[in-house]
Amino acid sequence: MSRQIRNIAIIAHVDHGKTTMVDQLLRQSGIFAEHEKVVDTVMDSNAIERERGITILAKNCAVRWNGTHINIVDTPGHADFGGEVERALSMVDGVLLLIDAQEGPMPQTRFVTKKALALGLRPIVVVNKVDKPGANCDKVINAAFDLFDKLGATDEQLDFPVVYASGINGWSSLEEGPAGEAWGTSMGPLFDTILKHVPAHQGDPSAPLQLQISALDYSTFVGRIGVGRINAGTLRPAQDVLVMEGPDGKSYKGRVNQVQTFQGLERQQATEAGPGDIVLINGIEDLGIGVTITDPANPAPLPMLKIDEPTLTMNFCVNTSPLAGREGKYVTSRQIWDRLQKELQSNVALRVSETDEDGVFEVSGRGELHLTILLENMRREGYELAVSKPRVVFHDVDGVRHEPIELVTADVEETHQGGVMQALGERKGELVNMEPDGRGRVRLEYRIPARGLIGFSNEFLNLTRGSGLISNIFDGYEPHKGEIAGRKNGVLISMDAGEIFTYALGKLDDRGRMFVKPNDPVYEGMIVGIHSRENDLVVNATRTKQLTNFRVSGKEDAIKVTPPIELTLEYGVEFIDDDELVEITPKSIRVRKRHLSEHDRKRAAREA
Repeated sequence: MSRQIRNIAIIAHVDHGKTTMVDQLLRQSGIFAEHEKVVDTVMDSNAIERERGITILAKNCAVRWNGTHINIVDTPGHADFGGEVERALSMVDGVLLLIDAQEGPMPQTRFVTKKALALGLRPIVVVNKVDKPGANCDKVINAAFDLFDKLGATDEQLDFPVVYASGINGWSSLEEGPAGEAWGTSMGPLFDTILKHVPAHQGDPSAPLQLQISALDYSTFVGRIGVGRINAGTLRPAQDVLVMEGPDGKSYKGRVNQVQTFQGLERQQATEAGPGDIVLINGIEDLGIGVTITDPANPAPLPMLKIDEPTLTMNFCVNTSPLAGREGKYVTSRQIWDRLQKELQSNVALRVSETDEDGVFEVSGRGELHLTILLENMRREGYELAVSKPRVVFHDVDGVRHEPIELVTADVEETHQGGVMQALGERKGELVNMEPDGRGRVRLEYRIPARGLIGFSNEFLNLTRGSGLISNIFDGYEPHKGEIAGRKNGVLISMDAGEIFTYALGKLDDRGRMFVKPNDPVYEGMIVGIHSRENDLVVNATRTKQLTNFRVSGKEDAIKVTPPIELTLEYGVEFIDDDELVEITPKSIRVRKRHLSEHDRKRAAREA
């Protein structure tokens, strides 16, 4: 019970090297056998995480260094997965804040740091990627100090230790200097800094048990698994416990079946666990996030975890298109509702409610990425559904309508600066700061209504020719900023059901860009492309060439068709307007009008 334990979380902005750093800590602590083949970013175990190169779910692992057991939590960098970060921080006693030596602190750095400082955690600043060309360690450390100061850090938190590192090359150092002698050759200096500056958890093993569940897992063998840190007391397998939903919530009795701890990436059975241990327990079926597992004789419940409220909402509907049910396994409203209820058990930042319309559910989350990842998971599981355009969640403050404001940081080349500033200005953005880096790039900081960012990422990529970096974070609620202009172009709508022919696409080529290719099925009311003008246009996409008994020269048959725009889930959700839906099936993404027939659309427009 007296073993040495340290619990740390690794937090940072997107792509500053958290998961790669965890790889090196695992490798150099001797977790993997010499013959064991290990993939890069081993913590990103989910298929979507690997495809996109991002972390979505907070994950745990553990290493041993100089006789001390170090539990490590790898957290996501996107603010959309802030619910994951908030839960992870409730399990730890210190944080490693990774900052890119070239980019410096970014909006999501501010987001995760604010959470950590508010919980009283003392950060260790790791300046990562110091061997990048253009790295400026002094500037980054000063910017980190200013950021901590702005966020109200205490004197103790401002006196942070600094470690210089290159996660990908696997070395760290306590001194800044040229690569080679000064840098050291391993992660040893970082491990030693963790042991020195992260406090061991102080708890009494003989006190009443107190364990808060911070994450959930599921196994087909043992059912629901709860993950959390023991604050006080001792936990053993087959122990009777009381499950409490906060000091004032309901409670019920249960019995813990197995107790497991982390060792590397594996889980191992424990005969007992004490204060500071991060454990996995099973045997209690109705476990929820934030509940306290405590002693039935002397209950000591902790307050439920507080999670930031959602800022964006979408309608999830049953797929009613003529092509519905051809590809999906789960298509009914009951199946969609059950899947959303299951998601709520582990996705704490999500909210789901029923609406007045039959088969339509309102789903609220932290951002577009948060909701589209859920949709991507559902379609891979065999679900078929339709979704509406995202809308922001408004708040009424003293009778005045307030809307969410985002803090946006855009890193662009100076040649693209004018176009980006104009586009953000049209979306009611206010310039807060502009900072050239002296190497042909400039960093723009804007405060902009969350409504203005819906559908902006594709426009941003076009404006910067793919070279720009943009990130945003929720900054608070402010009074409504007025109307924002919507999509500039109309759409091309199919008038008939059938199959797309090359001949029809050739005739429509000068009308705009298409979403469909030859042999794709279409139906009346389905959107087949973007019109080159502002109005919507109903077109015949299933038109075929009339055959005659006259011979013609071959050159007339050579129809030139522009390659279609690839319709991804994110692009579809950003593209659609209020009267349109994205149809999502396991194999296809389509966009359609809410009312499929032209007569119904005109009637709806008159009523509106």
